[in-house]
Amino acid sequence: MKENEKHNERIAKITFASVYPHYITKVESKGRTIEELHQVIAWLTGFDKIKLQELIDEKVTFEVFFDRAKLNPNAQLIKGVICGYRIEEIENTLTRNVRYLDKLVDELAKGKKMEKILRQ
Repeated sequence: MKENEKHNERIAKITFASVYPHYITKVESKGRTIEELHQVIAWLTGFDKIKLQELIDEKVTFEVFFDRAKLNPNAQLIKGVICGYRIEEIENTLTRNVRYLDKLVDELAKGKKMEKILRQ
């Protein structure tokens, strides 16, 4: 699937607060916890639980969310396909970062061990 500018713009404008409940539902329905979700988000972005809640309350877009994030240097180790896109082939930095997060949430929901999810 080829990415396009319209798709990238749409992703940039989505609020993190609108997607976050879906992440919770996905991981909890598979027997994982919100704490594990927070651990995964913190690993990728550097946001602790308090900062994450501030960003949710502020209703920041993914663009602002990742502008404020301190992306983990090992994020480039996240590979594979998510939402029809091969992560390592996504050229737009923001879209790639959002897909990194989607992939980590997906791996958590699929029951992967935390050490593997956090690329340790």
